[in-house]
Amino acid sequence: IKRSYLVKNVSSLIPTNKMDFNSIDDIKNTGFIGFKRIGKLFADDSLIPTTRGVYMVLYTSSEPPVFLEKGSGGFFKGKNPNVSIAELKSNWVNDTQVVYIGKAGKEGSSATLKSRLRQYFQFGQGKDIGHYGGRFIWQIQNSNDLLVCWQELPEQDPREVEYALLSEFMENYKKLPFANLVM
Repeated sequence: IKRSYLVKNVSSLIPTNKMDFNSIDDIKNTGFIGFKRIGKLFADDSLIPTTRGVYMVLYTSSEPPVFLEKGSGGFFKGKNPNVSIAELKSNWVNDTQVVYIGKAGKEGSSATLKSRLRQYFQFGQGKDIGHYGGRFIWQIQNSNDLLVCWQELPEQDPREVEYALLSEFMENYKKLPFANLVM
């Protein structure tokens, strides 16, 4: 059964069928596509749509992550994106593959999944780019192996769908995904 995060109003933000954030099959069943490694998308982002939507970054290894003192993230406006390994460990969420949930676009904005993910990847390659959110993933060793999936939302407000996903995640895990620092 394919589930959708179609949002009509704030009271219907949470879907009736819950997503298993630890199952790629279940994430696919909610309409997410892509599931490409960040390293591949660095080289060729032509698969990423030029519409607004939401995206997730997934950690699929069965091994616990290795955190780096200094990640590959850029120093946006001169601000150091790196945090202590202790902080990274305290933010880690077990029993989920989802490490970050993001959005691209809103009413009156020209941002698309492609443009927003391109910014995210450039930030992860050390460039001074305005995608400071989700920066913790760049302190995961082998962050280029993380998967990215997305869901196009040409007729919906991605902010509402992102909020619904984060709310559902919070309900399941009692905290935000690893690299989401605010809701």
